[in-house]
Amino acid sequence: MTRSVDSAATPETPDEASFLRDTVRAFRRNRMAMAGLIFILLLVFCAVFVPWISPHDPYRVALDEQLLPPSTTYWLGTDNFGRDVLTRILYGARISLVVGIVPSLISLLIGTIMGILSGYLGGKTDFVVMRLADMMIAFPSLLLAMVVMYTLGANLLNIFLALALVGWASVARVVRAQTLALREKEFVEAAHANGTSRGRIMFDHIFPNVVPTLIVLFSLSIPEAIMWESSLSFLGVGVQPPAASWGLLVAKGKEYMFQNPSVAISPGVAILLAVLAFNFIGDGLRDALDPSMKD
Repeated sequence: MTRSVDSAATPETPDEASFLRDTVRAFRRNRMAMAGLIFILLLVFCAVFVPWISPHDPYRVALDEQLLPPSTTYWLGTDNFGRDVLTRILYGARISLVVGIVPSLISLLIGTIMGILSGYLGGKTDFVVMRLADMMIAFPSLLLAMVVMYTLGANLLNIFLALALVGWASVARVVRAQTLALREKEFVEAAHANGTSRGRIMFDHIFPNVVPTLIVLFSLSIPEAIMWESSLSFLGVGVQPPAASWGLLVAKGKEYMFQNPSVAISPGVAILLAVLAFNFIGDGLRDALDPSMKD
């Protein structure tokens, strides 16, 4: 839905309210998207309240309880230090969700600004931004993230920086393409003819019309960031012990596959389910925000 936004705050128009209702209704009709949303909400709840839900300490070492099989006390068994696997998976969900959301927001912000500037201003600005984006996309994302982590050190802040660095370019290209189409629309030309500044045209008229696309990009970039973080931790350049990260749990657990397979399999299944859930949500949002998909 193409719309122009005045500089002053205006109440929601009937068309906007109808569009929002139709979008929510279309999303709720998508069973896979709703299943993904319910799973993610449940995962967030468990991750936030795990200190009160689980009776076990994720960092308590009990060498007399090493690699115990699943039981009523330890639902997924214990690792090589006698720590409860399920508790560490839930604590690892905190890291995975934060790493999925924060770098995605940063890359979305950078990519949106760069894409709108490139598409609307054109000329040298477009050339410089797109060549920079091409240079970023030319490098394998995981390899570039590993270089950043090796250079700056393995900690959570540097993971945010590394994943934001490899993610903004694809966002910028999508936003640029939409901006190129929007700047030819009548409402943008009218705003330009009325003497509206370039900054206000980009912020008040173009940006609101790329928001639906940004919502979909954000929902789809979260599982990608989770996979990258898990890969970095698995390779030893991400989250460091004794912190609980899904990728790190898989890396350490694979050494004890024959003694207690759930040590490695359980965090791997958690990664799989979280990535699938976010992808279902992203697909549902894409279909719900696409007017051609609505009845």
